[in-house]
Amino acid sequence: MENNWKNKGQQWVYSLINPFINLLIKLGITPNFITFLGLIINVLASIIFIIGVEKGSRGDHRYIGWAAATILLGGLMDMIDGRLARVGKQESRHGAIFDSVLDRYSEMIMFLGICYYLIGHSYFLSSLFAFIGMIGSIMVSYTRARAEGMGLKMSDIGFMQRPERILLIGISGLACGIASHFIGSDYKIMVDWLPFPLFETITIFTFPLFILAVLANITAINRLLAARDLLNQP
Repeated sequence: MENNWKNKGQQWVYSLINPFINLLIKLGITPNFITFLGLIINVLASIIFIIGVEKGSRGDHRYIGWAAATILLGGLMDMIDGRLARVGKQESRHGAIFDSVLDRYSEMIMFLGICYYLIGHSYFLSSLFAFIGMIGSIMVSYTRARAEGMGLKMSDIGFMQRPERILLIGISGLACGIASHFIGSDYKIMVDWLPFPLFETITIFTFPLFILAVLANITAINRLLAARDLLNQP
């Protein structure tokens, strides 16, 4: 069921971007160029997070919204490069490696910006979740690459893969930025028995980071266990 919905969503996005793909083919734009552009966009997102610390205040979450929108744009580039390679018949083994390596750089740079923002504004617990999420993201990709290098299929195992991670971070960050405009960045719900707010505006961004940290590491562990079971089959 999960893969069915994912495939339907993917096909819907493809129907939207196919005219743009055809234009890129006519212009002679290569998939590797789009992959590199995605890296640059994620660097820009990280810079926005950093500016949010250096120029903004703890109660100003507009930078999260702008950075998240940039992350979603970078994620779109990740979808376009693969589609461009297939439709334009430009698929290659080097292109696949290039895409995979730059995707890892893009994601780590993105998490660098997120952690910098959260630490810079004293959201230490949330920054820990972001760091654990970064570890899980690396391990999700590593377990798949290592297992598939041994001939084992891992792409269908686990939920929190790269597209899901990008969507979760991008949508939650964008929602946080929009919400801060309407309800204010300092909005809080306090309860007597908790030493910290039960909810505040930035929770819209940080709670999904906690979910990502948990599910990404569960996905990596599930892939490790699945690989063990497949290798132990007679």
